[in-house]
Amino acid sequence: MTTLEVKRLHAEATIPAYATEGAAGLDLAAAIDSPIELRPGAVCKVPTGVAVALPPGHEGQIRPRSGLAARHGITVLNAPGTIDEDFRGEIHVLLVHHGAEVHVIQPGDRVAQLVVAPIARVAVSVVDSLASTERGERGFGSTGLGKR
Repeated sequence: MTTLEVKRLHAEATIPAYATEGAAGLDLAAAIDSPIELRPGAVCKVPTGVAVALPPGHEGQIRPRSGLAARHGITVLNAPGTIDEDFRGEIHVLLVHHGAEVHVIQPGDRVAQLVVAPIARVAVSVVDSLASTERGERGFGSTGLGKR
């Protein structure tokens, strides 16, 4: 098993953990001293109180929690947010509120999840043309045309 090194930066910070044996993401919790009122349409940068050292060749993806999205309309603004392997600062979560009512984030509330995934780095080669495909240049929903 690959190891994720975690440094606690806030005395009350919750160490990221998997909620179940089959969970893909580690829960990230709010490391705040007092509740945050998140109003409809608002964006909020929530500190987690932790920093990580990702394993070589991996990235961290900050993803929404489905329960927050389904019950309150709250999601991660830049989902998935990317944590680069060489970043060592505190993890913050950018939340946006699409719901209709004020939602209060309490200290210790789970606000997002962290998925650690391998990455592939590529060599960039500038070319004059690209190999053709059946799809070609059709984009933005073109693969679903005529299908239900």
